Amino acid sequence: MEFLSIRNGKIVNSQGIPVHLHGVNVGGWMNMENFIDGYSGSESALRASMARELGAEKAAFFFDRLLDYFFAEADVKFLHESGVNLLRLPLNYRHFEKDEAPYEYLEAGFKRLDEALGWCEKYGVYVLLDLHSLPGWQNCDWHCDNSSRINQFWGQKVFQDRFYALWKEIARRYRGRAVVAAYDIINEPLSNAPFGRFVRDDQYQADWENFNRINRETIQAIRSVDDAHIIMLEGDYYSVLFDKIDRPSDPNVLFSNHNYIGVGTSALETYPIEIDGVLWDAEQIRQQFIETEGYRVAQKDQVPLLVSEFGFNNSHASGKTGAQIQAFADQIRAYNSTGVHWAFWTYKDIGSMGWLQLNPDSPYLRAIAPLLEAKDVLRTDFGWLGGFSPEVEEHIDALSRIIGRYLPEVDPATNKRYFAQAAMSTYTADQLQWRYVTSFIGKTESQIDEILQSFKLENCIHNYELDRLLTELFRASVR
Repeated sequence: MEFLSIRNGKIVNSQGIPVHLHGVNVGGWMNMENFIDGYSGSESALRASMARELGAEKAAFFFDRLLDYFFAEADVKFLHESGVNLLRLPLNYRHFEKDEAPYEYLEAGFKRLDEALGWCEKYGVYVLLDLHSLPGWQNCDWHCDNSSRINQFWGQKVFQDRFYALWKEIARRYRGRAVVAAYDIINEPLSNAPFGRFVRDDQYQADWENFNRINRETIQAIRSVDDAHIIMLEGDYYSVLFDKIDRPSDPNVLFSNHNYIGVGTSALETYPIEIDGVLWDAEQIRQQFIETEGYRVAQKDQVPLLVSEFGFNNSHASGKTGAQIQAFADQIRAYNSTGVHWAFWTYKDIGSMGWLQLNPDSPYLRAIAPLLEAKDVLRTDFGWLGGFSPEVEEHIDALSRIIGRYLPEVDPATNKRYFAQAAMSTYTADQLQWRYVTSFIGKTESQIDEILQSFKLENCIHNYELDRLLTELFRASVR
């Protein structure tokens, strides 16, 4: 494979020929997430609970097998044959370093990543190495393995120094690997919410001085050992704010934004559709995108842009995904028509946003059915965002109103949103992990292995309309 670099605002190969990157995230693999993998709460809390109840050896066996079956060479082959030329691999720092032994790097994590890079080299698929979970947590949410809603990374030098050193180690190991398209240094930053999120989206104030300083120091750490690879910078506030991001002095830097939109993540009966007086169709989706800060600033600074996350509400088993697929396809067409690179979220899951999904009758989903039943009622994953069951909603509403009585200056919807997130997606979700753990207590390693094979490519279900459409859109991206 050829090294990629940036020249005159474009990603090019070693011959100077522009390359358009298009593909998918492999979420839920080396950075597990509750709604993708099926548990509740945070990954680190789950791993601790499994080790305590199953024993360290059997718990390690469980997670190794889950990752083995979730993403393997057969998956890369399938993705390559579908037209993918880019995989974004979200990574949890805990695969490479223990909190109790900082700066001592773990070969097991690098071995797994090395193996995946080898598969991608074999099939000619580029990789974005995405540090999705940082020491000290770079945002307040589950997807950076955070059970606390506290965000310590931005204010504590000890975490920042570990972060720089880890990126230096990653760059040292992979500086000669052309299969690595870029280093995505911080997923979904949140630079100014050290004690949690409490304000409306439009009231958030980024700490641009600190944000830009950390970006600069990370680039310096990487460049001390690797002067070849592209470095990718995401915007603040979950990769959407760019107006005061420093234009990189390093010419080999790429910008990345995330672009989840309601017409994609909502359940749609039809498409095009009118929402809040706005007709959402292909033109509106394109207009929404070109008005994002990421697109505007990338155009102004002549820096390439990669939309590294977007996706849609996609439950294959429901049989009601046609409208969502068409809206999703119009997002991709908007990116292709503007020359923007992209990777959607996500490749595989238990039945929420995945391109491939577990069979509803799989041994794994049968095994964790008691937890899934509880999650369906309590909605610990996304109830704070999309609404709770009537029984839970009644009590969340009542408590939010009582809190608001003493905080009249706080926006009621914001108060309810973040109270619900803390109560349900943090406290309740971590408590519910016991229901997941009990699904595997008493199981032999052979039984666990058989259950986890549910994640193998050959055992997953496809939405063939989506397969066909994606293959068409991947091919259109090359033109």
